[in-house]
Amino acid sequence: MATCTTQGRVAAPCRPARYCGVSFTFTRHELAGAFGDLGTDLPLLVGVVLATGMDPTTVFMVFGALQIASGLVYRLPMPVQPLKAMAAIAIAGKLAPTLLAAGGLIVGTTMLVLAWTGALEWIARVVPKPVVRGVQVGLGLQLGNLALTRFLPAEGAAGWALAAMALVVILALRTNRTVPGGLVVLALGLGYAALTWPAGMPSPFGVHMPSFPTRWPTGTEFAQATLLLALPQIALSLGNSVLATRQVVADFFPEREPLTVRRIGATYGLMNLIAAPLGGLPVCHGSGGIAGHYAFGARTGASAVIYGSALVLAGLFLAGDPSAFQRLVPAPMLGALLLVEAVAVLALVRDLWPTPVAFGVALACGATAAFAPYGYAVALLGGTLLHRALRTGGWRPVWQA
Repeated sequence: MATCTTQGRVAAPCRPARYCGVSFTFTRHELAGAFGDLGTDLPLLVGVVLATGMDPTTVFMVFGALQIASGLVYRLPMPVQPLKAMAAIAIAGKLAPTLLAAGGLIVGTTMLVLAWTGALEWIARVVPKPVVRGVQVGLGLQLGNLALTRFLPAEGAAGWALAAMALVVILALRTNRTVPGGLVVLALGLGYAALTWPAGMPSPFGVHMPSFPTRWPTGTEFAQATLLLALPQIALSLGNSVLATRQVVADFFPEREPLTVRRIGATYGLMNLIAAPLGGLPVCHGSGGIAGHYAFGARTGASAVIYGSALVLAGLFLAGDPSAFQRLVPAPMLGALLLVEAVAVLALVRDLWPTPVAFGVALACGATAAFAPYGYAVALLGGTLLHRALRTGGWRPVWQA
């Protein structure tokens, strides 16, 4: 039995050091876990590229490079995700790439200011754990709904059969330390894609070089991006990208020295200040991404490095035609991966079950975050106020019980 050490401080005994997240282990389990978040990332990457006309090679390469950097910096399965609110708005409105870049620069700068001024630490103290759990429940509900309504039914009866087969494989191999279920599912998906490739669909293979932006956003575009993109995104980012990410790392890696919201906010901000000028998507950290990597076997930063390297290679050799690239992994297979990620996130709320009122607050916040307009902002503010009222009002004995 090894003992974990962090900055000279001895923590609790644990399994071999690689499970403490202090070293890299490039194993088949890290490889399987590396693609645990593909069901979330790939549809957004391809969707934004098709809607906005961004250069796909640049988008994939920048996104992959940031994954590698995140794995190296945190030495944890800490992947990078597209900013979901911004991506959804960009897809729906077919926004210009410069407008999306302006949004990324605004959100990145805002998060850096919040981190460096200590405002993030104040928010972390004020927002209670049941509300953070509620944000995670909301994310899990959204991921599950996306899997069930968009991806699993995508190819009709054949798609449902593929998804069912993928879920059976994942469940059957969930405790197998020799054959990772995630790798088997990906192999099945690639095999199915090869056997059913449409005659008129272009080949995804080819050599492509990145094309970087030639124009900086205008003042008008910065003003538009503030209202249209940045404001809806910030509330989601505070809840899921910062507070929930810190919590999920504490849940999965209790032997590690706790991450600070200041550090998470700083890397969040810096990533966007790097990505936007290069022509990449606005990005964040996310609790769902960590849960996805963890659920399929990843325990160190190696999974993010592997995932990022695969994305860089995909940008160079596969992503010339985004629609062809997307077909390489069938949508029902992505849905199966996404559903497993959703269950992993939802399961985190079980630690509040012994306290029924706190559990109820988490569920209410989760439903609000998932389905109400501006749900994450309403859940963060309303849930925090409700928590305080219950703790100090007539419900206090029930809460304590």
